[in-house]
Parts: sequence; C-alpha cells; structure tokens
Amino acid sequence: MAAKTKKPAAVAAAPAPAKPAAKAAKKTAKPAPAPQQTRLWLMYPPKLIKEPLLWQLSHKFPVITNIRQASVTDEIGIVSLELDGDRTAITAAIKWLEKIGVSVEPVEINVIES
Repeated sequence: MAAKTKKPAAVAAAPAPAKPAAKAAKKTAKPAPAPQQTRLWLMYPPKLIKEPLLWQLSHKFPVITNIRQASVTDEIGIVSLELDGDRTAITAAIKWLEKIGVSVEPVEINVIES
C-alpha cells in the first residue's frame, strides 16, 4: 500500500492593512505674518521702575523680548529692547507700554553692535 502524503493545509491570506482615512480637505489658510524685529528705547517714569513690565509684556503679547542694554536709577529707567514677533503683536505691545506711561522711541542706530 502506498503511503499517503498529506497535502499542506491552505494558508489563509493575511488581512489587508487598513487604508488610511481620507485626508481632510485642506483649508486655504492665510499665510502666517512674517516675523519682524524692532529695537526700541524705553524710558520708565519713577513710579514704574519696580514693576515687572517686560515680564507682563511677554505674557500679554506673543512677542519675544531681548534686553540689549539697560540703566536704572531711582529717577528713571532706560532700556534698549528688541521685540521679535509679527507686526500686529509688536504694535499692540508698544501701544500697551505707552498707555501705562512708558515712553517708547525707535532705536536710530545700532549702539550695541557698532
């Protein structure tokens, strides 16, 4: 009698990987405003010298502050400040500083690097 050979059982096909969900339609968003850097001179009156104004400014507005130079006495505080951010945020931050009593002037020449 001839030996019977067993045929291998059919191997089940692996399930096909799930197809990724359809991508959501891209919304046409406005391009992000170009970042800008502005250098300013701030002059604090005596009543504001001890206030953490630059900390408050960095928390109220989406700007990055960089103190380039400062001189503070009992009578006045003078700060050279760089603000990085979009134009509208910088403008709003400057208006806020002026509203609370800080004198704000643009830096005319690059004092630090010259």
